[in-house]
Formats: sequence, C-alpha cells, structure tokens
Amino acid sequence: MKKLVIFGCGDIGQLAHFYFSTDSDYTVVGFTVDAAYVPGPEFCGLPVSPFERAQESFSPKDHTLFVALSYSQLNELRARKVAEARAKGYPLATYVSSRATVLTREPIGENCFILEDNTVQPFVKIGRNVTLWSGNHIGHHSNIGDDCFITSHVVVSGGVKIGPRCFIGVNATLRDHIVIGAASVIGAGGVIMADTAPGSVFKTSPAELSSIPSSRLRHF
Repeated sequence: MKKLVIFGCGDIGQLAHFYFSTDSDYTVVGFTVDAAYVPGPEFCGLPVSPFERAQESFSPKDHTLFVALSYSQLNELRARKVAEARAKGYPLATYVSSRATVLTREPIGENCFILEDNTVQPFVKIGRNVTLWSGNHIGHHSNIGDDCFITSHVVVSGGVKIGPRCFIGVNATLRDHIVIGAASVIGAGGVIMADTAPGSVFKTSPAELSSIPSSRLRHF
C-alpha cells in the first residue's frame, strides 16, 4: 500500500480521506495544512503536521500527497498548494472512483479528484488538478484544462474545450464544440451555446418566491 498525506483539514479533506481509504490502493497516514490553520494534533484520528515542516514528518521519498481543497479564489489556492507540494518534492496522487465510467485512454493529470457516477467518454483529455464532483457527463473529444472545478450533474457535450481555472456550477449544460475561456464561471443551471471569453461570468436566475403559501395551493 502506498502512503498518502492529505493537504486540507476541512470537509473536502475529510471526504478525500474517506474516498482514498475505501476505494484506492493508498493508505492515508496523516494530514498537513498551513501552520495558521492546524486544527489540533489530529484530524480524522491521524496526525496533522504544519505544511511548512511537512517533510520532517512525512518524507517526500516515502509519501505521496493530495491537495484536498475547493474552488476558493477561483481555484488559485488549490493550484498554488499543488505547486508548493511539487516544489517540496512530493509526488501527487489522483483519485478516480471505481464507480465512475472512464472510457478515455488519455492519461489523467496529477491531483485530480473524480468522484462516483461520472461518465468520461472516449478521447477526453483531463489536465492536472481537476475536480469532477459526482454525476457529470464529459462528452467525447472534450478537453478540460488544468485547475478546473466541475460540480455535479454538468453536461459537457462532445468536443468542448474548457480553459484552465474554470468553475462550472450544478446542472450546467455546454453545447458541443465550443470553447470556454480560462477562469470562466458558469452558474448553476447555465446553458452555454457559444464560445466564452476568458474571465466570463454567467449568472442564472433563481426560482421566484410566490406570494401564495403552500397551504393555499388547490391543485398540488
């Protein structure tokens, strides 16, 4: 079994611990986080080491590291910690759920987190440090750039190119053969039918609150 250290002592760190522990050939042996955010001597029953001195407790020669962070700062924070871990000499793990359908034969980048019920069709390319939360469809010949975060139940049609550092919200739909510019944000339920410029933000309309309470609905 390969020894794994997880960067992150929040919800995603806890989830990474669960997934790697139950569905991979890694053994999680500890956690690390910047010294200012160390929650205590242990997290999930395992030792926590300040990232500044992580090599003292978890040698890069014997340990692999996984950065378990969200899309904070439009994925910049996660990307920065991946770079810092690499600079410290750590090899970086990737998790692909055994319950995902991954048909592409293209190599998947380091520090990716691909959860259950994703469908990744043939000829898809996935860069490094990409999160695919559960239940997405990634269509054939699509290309997901580095440091992206794709939430749940997103439909990426065939031949789509997603630039680096993009965030794509729940239930968004991207039509085929379009280009999503780098660092774009697509809100939940967004339907994108054409290329987007880098740094684009697409907001969607929330459900409207009715003035009639549910107790007055007659045909519900």
